[in-house]
Amino acid sequence: MDIVQAITLAFIQGFTEFLPISSSAHLIVLPKFLDWPDQGLAFDVILHFATLCAVVLYYRSTLVMLGADFFSSVANRRMQGDSLLAWGILLGTIPVGITGLLFNDAIETHLRSFEVVAYATIFFGIMLGLSDWVNRSLGKSREMIQGMDILVIGCFQALALIPGTSRSGITITAALFIGLSRGLSIKFAFLLSIPVIILATILKTIDLFQEPNQIDWLILLISFVVAFLTSYLTIVFFIRLVERIGFLPFVVYRILLGALLFLI
Repeated sequence: MDIVQAITLAFIQGFTEFLPISSSAHLIVLPKFLDWPDQGLAFDVILHFATLCAVVLYYRSTLVMLGADFFSSVANRRMQGDSLLAWGILLGTIPVGITGLLFNDAIETHLRSFEVVAYATIFFGIMLGLSDWVNRSLGKSREMIQGMDILVIGCFQALALIPGTSRSGITITAALFIGLSRGLSIKFAFLLSIPVIILATILKTIDLFQEPNQIDWLILLISFVVAFLTSYLTIVFFIRLVERIGFLPFVVYRILLGALLFLI
């Protein structure tokens, strides 16, 4: 993998990781379409770590507050402040964690085809648009997370293991369907991504130590910087944009992308 390929893939990872358009779809399709070599585990690890750093930096103040409320709830044995949100981030990760451990090999083997990505991109794109329409039609959305919300969103997040689904897209879809506001849906989806990205990074790092490949540290460093900056700016841009125009542009993009994949 040369430097141009690395920068391109790092940019795509950073740009698509937090948008509801599926980073996995783009990272599967582009290298296959251009006949690029597999980027290797070290590259995957560094990109995951870069996006993790970006979302942690953006929500640093929120994470400090959530951490304090979480440990306070443990010490006092009762919910207070935003401790329910903190617990929700942890508990909401369990379904996707279990599903990933049980079915990861099967998913990697059978679900990484253009056809699967195309179907998932279109179907879950339509579901995102439908959830936003239903949410806005209700006229009033909630600004508080409840216990059942965590279960529903966490279970929906497990579907993100299907390439083309979009982890942020499916969690936002679930949150909108159950009546959470756009702002809270995005915030919870992004916070929920933190433990998932941590788990993915750890698992890929373990695999990396079992892979005796030579590592180009300069390419990894450049890729980290590109993915980190792109991820952070995308988070800022996305949150501001969606509050004004909604999710329709992303729905249209997903439908067009899926249709294009069927033609390839």
